[in-house]
Amino acid sequence: MKKNLGAKTALYPMPVLIIATYDKDGIPDAMNAAWGGISDTNEIGICLSKEHKTVANILEKKAFTVSVADVENLIACDYVGIVSANDVNDKIERSGFHCTKSEFVDAPLIDELKFTLECELISYDEKTSHLHGKIINLCVDTAILDENDNVDLQKFKPITYDPINHNYIELGPVAGKAFASGLVLKNKN
Repeated sequence: MKKNLGAKTALYPMPVLIIATYDKDGIPDAMNAAWGGISDTNEIGICLSKEHKTVANILEKKAFTVSVADVENLIACDYVGIVSANDVNDKIERSGFHCTKSEFVDAPLIDELKFTLECELISYDEKTSHLHGKIINLCVDTAILDENDNVDLQKFKPITYDPINHNYIELGPVAGKAFASGLVLKNKN
């Protein structure tokens, strides 16, 4: 039996995205965002309200990076989501994160985070809070790559956000092969 829970902002898995920017003075900033994902080929969409300093930085620099949070950096990733750069201008330092300037966009790479999209701003709509960015590069730490330079999720250990229970959950083992597991039903005639 199913039960209707009404309109809820819930979807599983929900990524834990760390958006990093530079302000007009070159000071790095980062925030935690859950409402985002790939919206088109080489494009990312994220819902960010205009009150965030990160949004002002993106509009100023026309660039940002998007990293995926992992188990190893959970505390620092949560910290940049609960403290505003409007109030704490050294929140990167306080988080324990270190930054390196991207080679491709005017935004910081957070050294400790192992999977980062480097993006240029396409558009931002203040009314809907929808931000769209063009993915210029994917920068991945070799520690999470397999022998074929593919991301190994068991090494990476990304986390997902549980919006109903307000928990972070580590992604688990492989459950099946995409676009192959269902072939047993296709060939079952």
